[in-house]
Amino acid sequence: VRRDTGQEFTSGPRQQREPATPTRRPYCREEKSARVPSFADFGLDPRLERAVREAGYQTPTPVQSATIPIGIKGIDLIGTAQTGTGKTAAFVLPILHHLLSNPVAKPCTRVIVVTPTRELAEQVTQAFRQLGKFTKIRTSAVYGGVAMGAQEDPLRRGIEVIVACPGRLLDHIERGNTDLSHVEKVVLDEADRMLDMGFLPPIKRILKTLPRKRHSMLFSATFAPELAKLIEEHLDSPRRVDVDLRALGGSAL
Repeated sequence: VRRDTGQEFTSGPRQQREPATPTRRPYCREEKSARVPSFADFGLDPRLERAVREAGYQTPTPVQSATIPIGIKGIDLIGTAQTGTGKTAAFVLPILHHLLSNPVAKPCTRVIVVTPTRELAEQVTQAFRQLGKFTKIRTSAVYGGVAMGAQEDPLRRGIEVIVACPGRLLDHIERGNTDLSHVEKVVLDEADRMLDMGFLPPIKRILKTLPRKRHSMLFSATFAPELAKLIEEHLDSPRRVDVDLRALGGSAL
């Protein structure tokens, strides 16, 4: 069962799962999202619809139905969903749609996705490439355990989408290998795992290097006080969508 609370997420005291009255940002409300019967109903770029059809996906999962419309509108988002529920496409499709709808003349990095592990970074990178196969949008994965030299060239050339683990991305930032001053979209995927792995300090440092005016999406299964504070400091009046589902059978992007 999916629950879209339609309310701003804050870090104040709560009873059970109801958000407290916001103290810093104005209260905002989002209408409850109905189940979308087809990917064609999202109004995505035709090139993305073609890629979705070719991948064999017809009916959006609950997390995709709830979050893709919010992501397309450019509203900051907090999503609660497990791996395997289709949450990757829930942020990949709105991001690709935005890039295609708002082309720029000069190549530059416009999207940062931060993940806890190299395995997840590779999975997200493949999702961008699969769903963006009929476009010219480029995606590169950046993580530790491999030589930095091979990663520098695409970063210096301003590849559009960087999917990275926090530590290695911060290394590249500190060495001046990438210019993040044009980033429009940032995703923190499995944020609770990144906190458990001790990545909160590098995440904060990465976020401070990005433009303050940006669209942010965060996905996490739990919300520790440190994560709630991070949300309050770096997301702007986000909508929260809870999807209480176990991983779906078969494959789901």
